[in-house]
Amino acid sequence: MSMNEDTKVLRDYLLFTVPHVTVLAGALLGVLLLLGVKLNVALGIFTIFYGFMLLILALVIREHFSKLLWYRLAVAFFVGLVLMGLLLLFYGE
Repeated sequence: MSMNEDTKVLRDYLLFTVPHVTVLAGALLGVLLLLGVKLNVALGIFTIFYGFMLLILALVIREHFSKLLWYRLAVAFFVGLVLMGLLLLFYGE
C-alpha cells in the first residue's frame, strides 16, 4: 500500500514538530512536579497543554490537509487529549 504525496508530507510534518511539543510539555510537567503540585493536577495541566499545543500545530496546516483521514484522526486525538486533561484536572481525585 503506497502513501500519496500529501500523506507523506503530513507524516514528515508531524515527525518533525511533535517531538518539540513533547519536550516542551514534558518540561512543564517536570516543573510542576518540582513545585510540589499534586500529581493529578500536574498530569491534568500537562495533558491539556500537550493536547492544546498539538491542536495548534494541526490548525496551522488545516488548509492543506483537512481532507485527509489521518489529519482528521490526529485532530480528534488532540481534542481527546485536551478533554482527558480536563477530566484529570477536575475529577482525578
